[in-house]
Amino acid sequence: MKNKMTTLELTLASMFVVLIAIGANITSLIPFMVVGGVPITLQTFFAILAGLILGSRLGTIATSAYAFIGLVGVPVFAQFSGGLGALIRPTFGFILSFILAAYVIGKMVKKKNNVSNYILASLVGTAINYIFGTNWMYFAYKFWADAPDGFTYGMAWLWMLAPLPKDIILGVFAGIFAHRLKVTVLNKGAFKNLKIGA
Repeated sequence: MKNKMTTLELTLASMFVVLIAIGANITSLIPFMVVGGVPITLQTFFAILAGLILGSRLGTIATSAYAFIGLVGVPVFAQFSGGLGALIRPTFGFILSFILAAYVIGKMVKKKNNVSNYILASLVGTAINYIFGTNWMYFAYKFWADAPDGFTYGMAWLWMLAPLPKDIILGVFAGIFAHRLKVTVLNKGAFKNLKIGA
């Protein structure tokens, strides 16, 4: 039984690695949108779902695996990029934030299993993504990347206004969807004994 549960955990974590990778590049199917060097993607949506659905432990594993796979050269980051060069890109902080966001979200939904808390956890995860990612971007432009003319801390946050409405809406949707999935699917069958919220 132990091996079976480990296999299920691995499958779920791997599924979210793939989903985050798809979310990173889904907008490549249309003319790619970039505001201030920040691609508008669905990465955050799937990273938040990882925390909501998998819990803090598996969610952290999935988001960490995504970052690691990209850093070793698999083109899973936005615009089908990958490799160690991503570490010095101004947007890499958003990828790192997925790990912290998934952990915090998982801890929050473990404490209270209702739809309002799922939505709150999702929005907290979105806030973590924005705060960590935007500050990383600011310091990257200030210290090692070529900053645009007249770049300021306020400008960095101004750039983030473009994807903010989309991320808030998707955050609320993620909370509702994950809670519904928990009630209808994850409390039954092979998932019932899996410590997804751990």
